[in-house]
Amino acid sequence: MSDESTAAEEFTVDELAARAQMTVRNVRAYAGRGLIDAPRLAGRTGYYNREHLQRLQLIRQLLERGFTLAAIERAVQNTPSSTAGHTLDLMTILDLPEDGGDEVMLREDLAALAGVERDDALIESLVGLGLVEKLADDQVRLVDPAVVRAGANAVLLGLAPETVISLFPVLRSHLRTITDTFVREVVAGLIQPFIDAGLPEDDWPRIISVVESLLPIASQVTLGIFRSEFRSSIDTEIGEQISGFGTDRAQPPGTH
Repeated sequence: MSDESTAAEEFTVDELAARAQMTVRNVRAYAGRGLIDAPRLAGRTGYYNREHLQRLQLIRQLLERGFTLAAIERAVQNTPSSTAGHTLDLMTILDLPEDGGDEVMLREDLAALAGVERDDALIESLVGLGLVEKLADDQVRLVDPAVVRAGANAVLLGLAPETVISLFPVLRSHLRTITDTFVREVVAGLIQPFIDAGLPEDDWPRIISVVESLLPIASQVTLGIFRSEFRSSIDTEIGEQISGFGTDRAQPPGTH
């Protein structure tokens, strides 16, 4: 590697903070807590490298996900510096949207997706569920376009918008139970042995590949089970309706 390419991978504290989307004060504070290694000194100037950047990016993402700084400190200080980059790779895989990312559109266009008139109260409901963000100039961002568009299609089929919106928390709650159980089993069977082995560097590609492969498998299994249960529920409901209808029709006049 040439001197120029090596220098290109080093940053001053100001450059590091900008790339990590943090303040210089925060960078210095994290360094003071031992969350990043000391920089390379050249005279009075400290130079940071890509591992410093990845560690800070990991800290920022964990904070955004609701972890406390104390918990992050315990986790980071007990893992090698190189782990930060791999952990970011895992987070990237888990965060990748299947439909290409969020979408920005006018409120009227969002209503048009469902074939209804604009209703700001419904949009506020979507905002409260974390599916939509309000922007300036009467625009909204679809945080999860696949879910919003699926809901809009359900409204187009004849369901009331309020009904579709009310179903989302129910689905999310039950699916969270499923995913929590699935993740616990994956961690126990695959991740924990890797952690117990000391997070060996040469095993990271396998772990990342396994997690990436499990996502579509879990989705396919969940969808397959839902389809089966959906058909069963439809058959049961239709059977009950037909049975009740037949009973009403079979009653002789004057017996009501």
